Amino acid sequence: MIKSTLGRLRKMFDRRHSSVAIHPLSDVQTKTIGRDTTIWQFVIILPDATIGSNCNINAHTFIENNVRVGNRVTIKCGVYLWDGIEIEDDVFIGPNATFVNDNYPRSKKYPEKYSITKICKGASIGANATILGEITIGEYALVGAGSVVTKDVPPFTLVSGNPASIQGKVNRDCSLIDRSGYTEKRVV
Repeated sequence: MIKSTLGRLRKMFDRRHSSVAIHPLSDVQTKTIGRDTTIWQFVIILPDATIGSNCNINAHTFIENNVRVGNRVTIKCGVYLWDGIEIEDDVFIGPNATFVNDNYPRSKKYPEKYSITKICKGASIGANATILGEITIGEYALVGAGSVVTKDVPPFTLVSGNPASIQGKVNRDCSLIDRSGYTEKRVV
């Protein structure tokens, strides 16, 4: 039995058999998944979600219906993407990052439309960061681990803290290039 299970798992993850690798212990209902994407165990993706090419979606991730994930995106373990979240290309989302799509939730009370949260091209979000609804994280911005983002983050900006404040400017590879002028904490 163990040999047959291992054989099935090897076949599922052998890219010569398929351009998309979906672990047999995940529940992937969408048909819209780009080439060379890997989806690990215990992932749930609802039918209307869109997943790009060459993505890596780690274990214990939930992706709701009205979610768009771009190409070359990495989503680490424990991330839940709710309706209204748009992830552009080349984004990194660290483990247990939290997204909010309703800033004023009540049990069994549903908004007519969920807020749109946009993570722009090349942005990186650190582990355990919380991103409130109706937020845009700019291109190549870097959100530090554990930060609580309450306002838009400009492109090429490093933010951290609770609430998140600007710490400096970064380049495309996340290197800090300018910290001058950010000694007073400006909340974003």
